[in-house]
Amino acid sequence: MGRLFGTDGIRGEANRAPMDGPTGLALGRALGGILRKSEKPFKVVLGKDTRISGDMLASAVAAGIASAGGTVLHAGVIPTPGVAFLVRSLGAQAGVMISASHNPFQDNGFKVFTSRGMKLSDAEEAELEAGILSDAEPADGVQPFEIGRVEDLENAAQTYMDFLAGAFPEGLTLGGLRLVLDTANGAASAVAPGVFKTLGAEVEVLHNQPDGVNINRDCGSEHTGALEEQVRKSGARAGLAFDGDADRLIAVDETGRRLTGDQVLMILASDLHERGLLADSLLVTTVMSNLGLVEACRAMGISHHAAGVGDRFVLEDMRRLGAVLGGEDSGHMILLDHHTTGDGILSGLMLLACAVRKGKPLSELAAVMKVFPQELINVEVSGKPDIQTIPEVRRAVREVESELGEKGRVLVRYSGTQNICRVMVEGPTLEVTRNACERIAEAVGKALG
Repeated sequence: MGRLFGTDGIRGEANRAPMDGPTGLALGRALGGILRKSEKPFKVVLGKDTRISGDMLASAVAAGIASAGGTVLHAGVIPTPGVAFLVRSLGAQAGVMISASHNPFQDNGFKVFTSRGMKLSDAEEAELEAGILSDAEPADGVQPFEIGRVEDLENAAQTYMDFLAGAFPEGLTLGGLRLVLDTANGAASAVAPGVFKTLGAEVEVLHNQPDGVNINRDCGSEHTGALEEQVRKSGARAGLAFDGDADRLIAVDETGRRLTGDQVLMILASDLHERGLLADSLLVTTVMSNLGLVEACRAMGISHHAAGVGDRFVLEDMRRLGAVLGGEDSGHMILLDHHTTGDGILSGLMLLACAVRKGKPLSELAAVMKVFPQELINVEVSGKPDIQTIPEVRRAVREVESELGEKGRVLVRYSGTQNICRVMVEGPTLEVTRNACERIAEAVGKALG
């Protein structure tokens, strides 16, 4: 079957290996076998998003955990960060989320959390993967009377909603604030509106009617056109879009303009820095962050560290360096003073708290960072050989880098979850940037398509 884990868990087309019932069962049994070695009895929180394949895969994982002697605490449909929160609040030994994040409905995934509510380290992934692929039977030593149960957590979503509402700064309110939310027909469909309404906001919701196959379809953080239009039409103060499992946030300002994830991170960073709450004056992002973010950090006296692509790597570097804020331009944002993982709803709350505290609209707050023209093209590939071993791609990259000089940069990398090569170029003008990106993408397509 090959390596299972990518940059964000295991992911693939539902009902096809490795995103099938047998693999789900094997994952549950392997995870249970690992946990059983150090703690008996043990508990695992299980959640899912709204994909039609979620029931099948969650049932398989639950069966595997129970067969290894574990109690499954089934949270039902809930955002991924909700599972991470419940693991810690309930004292569970692990958590499993069934979701493929922003991917279309036909895909699904397994995301695993430790007892600390954090994603697995490389070593922990390797141990779990070995167990999944092994022919060993981790449940062999479990006696019939030791088989675990599956318990429904009836108040799981409400408990998580209470946590989110409680994280909103004391003394501030969203009272009278008109918002438009796009919940991507996903896991935030019921949770997000409830949280913002609890804090007093006047909420209009788009795409909150999940049917199993419409998750992320022309909506959510990847497709904000409808949200932008509705913000303009309704006169809302802001729009917030989440992805299918609500660990990402993309914001729209009061003019209907989409803000980048980097802009939101800079708004949060500048606010924390001004109030003396940005630990070591440090912001952690990734190599994909816009050059404008680097310049904004420099201008404000904020130190910047670029981690590898993936929120797991951002978190690892945040913990190593002592940072409290980090994230990705894609919308993953980690606020370690509040949570152990990226949380789109929490990020939205903290962004609005900045606007309320300063009494300024998002468009004005976003001016803290000038966005350099950036073009990103995703090229479907048939394989993923080392980019440096492909002469025509190397040649195209060298030519563009020579032309841009210090006025731009190039990044070519494979997706960790899909058969895609991402070509990103930043440059002095949109025309120059787009042309350069298209040239490299064409070279990638000819060589690997």
